[in-house]
Amino acid sequence: MGSPAAKKVLLTSNGDEISSNIALQLAQRGCRLVLMGKESSLRSVEEKIRGSLEGVVSIEVVGVDMEEERGGVFDEAVDKACEILGSLDAFVHCYAYEGKMQEHLQLSEDEFKKVMKINFMSAWFLVNAVGRRMRDHKSGGSIILLTSIVGAERGLYTGAVAYGACSAALQQLVRSSALEIGKYQIRVNAIARGLHLEDEFPKSVGIERAKKLVKDAVPLERWLDVKNDVASSVIYLVSDGSRYMTGTTIFVDGAQSLVRPRMRSYM
Repeated sequence: MGSPAAKKVLLTSNGDEISSNIALQLAQRGCRLVLMGKESSLRSVEEKIRGSLEGVVSIEVVGVDMEEERGGVFDEAVDKACEILGSLDAFVHCYAYEGKMQEHLQLSEDEFKKVMKINFMSAWFLVNAVGRRMRDHKSGGSIILLTSIVGAERGLYTGAVAYGACSAALQQLVRSSALEIGKYQIRVNAIARGLHLEDEFPKSVGIERAKKLVKDAVPLERWLDVKNDVASSVIYLVSDGSRYMTGTTIFVDGAQSLVRPRMRSYM
C-alpha cells in the first residue's frame, strides 16, 4: 500500500475521534504533523498523541477560526504550518460541522452561514493556500478532503440539507481541482465516510434503534469504527502508493450508501 513515513502533513481537526485517530496513526508511522483548528481543543489531542507514543513525536498546533470569512487568515495559518514543517507533502482536511438535524425550511440564516463557512469556505481557502505552496515548492503533494456520504446521490438522509450540499460541493471541488493543478503533480482526492453511532442521524432516530437496525441498514452489519475505518484510507492517500490517484472520492461506508437511496428507508 505504501508508507507515509516521514511525510510532512497538515491536518485540520475539531478534536473529534475520527480526525484525532487519523492524526495518531499518521504519527505512529513517523509523519511530522501540524494540527490546525481550535487551539484549545487540539492541545489536548496533541498531548494524548505524545502520551501514547514513545520517543520523539513531531506534532505542533496552529490555531485558526474555521468560521473566518477572510482568505488571508487561512493563508497566514498555512504559512505558520510551513514555517514549522518547511514544506508540505500532504494536507488532510477533516474539520466539519453538521449541526442539529432539522428541515431546511426551519434552518436559521446564522446556522446556514455557519455550516457553509466551516464546511465549504474554509476548505476552499485552505485548498488554495496549500496548493499554492505545493506548486511553488515544486515537489507536488496530496490533498485529501474528508466528506460524508450525504454529499453523494446514493447516500442521502433527511435533516442535513445544508451539510449535504457542502459535502457535495467538496466532492466537485476535488474533481475540478484535480484537473487544474495536476500539472503541478498535486493530487486531490476525497473520502466520503459512512455514519457512526455518534453522528446526528443515528442519534436523531435513537441510538438503541440504530444499533438494532444496523444489520438491515448496512451490508457489513455495523456502523463506522471511528478509530480505524477511515485512517487506513487517509494513510494510503498520503503515501506514495496512491501517486497515480487523483480526482477521486473513496467511499468508506460499509456500503451504507448502496442499500437505499435514503437511509430513512431502514430507520
